[in-house]
Amino acid sequence: MNRALFPGSFDPATNGHLNLIRRAAGIWDEIDVVIAVNPLKAYTFSAEERFSMMKSLVRDYDNVKVHVWDRLIVDYAEKVGARIIIRGVRALADFTYEFELSMINKGLNPNIETIFMPTDPQFFVLRSSAIKEIALFGGDVSSMVPPLVVEALTKKMGGA
Repeated sequence: MNRALFPGSFDPATNGHLNLIRRAAGIWDEIDVVIAVNPLKAYTFSAEERFSMMKSLVRDYDNVKVHVWDRLIVDYAEKVGARIIIRGVRALADFTYEFELSMINKGLNPNIETIFMPTDPQFFVLRSSAIKEIALFGGDVSSMVPPLVVEALTKKMGGA
């Protein structure tokens, strides 16, 4: 079985994330969306909230499963027997960061390959941090995130 991991904080999940999941689900037999839990990061949504939202957002994909993980992604890959990590990139700055991360992962486990997938053009500027800031000030993020996430952001941020 050809299994790939799509790790991220998904705080919150965006239409860009879902675009990559849809495309990856058409390529690999199984996709594990891995919700990262990093004690050094401050998240807007708890791991449970991010898990619940993502699980709901990918429910129509038979080959996509959602997991929460609080250790190195290469350890998760080893545990489940996956050799591929999918990383989305929007621009050169993303690629620079993701490339460095892939080299670190390769050093930790040389059996793991990172595949970079560029976002579709309409999702080019979707960054979770920018979306949260727009929502905080009551801006309309409905074209950037699924309705479920709009509702969660509105509750969490107190936006209009």
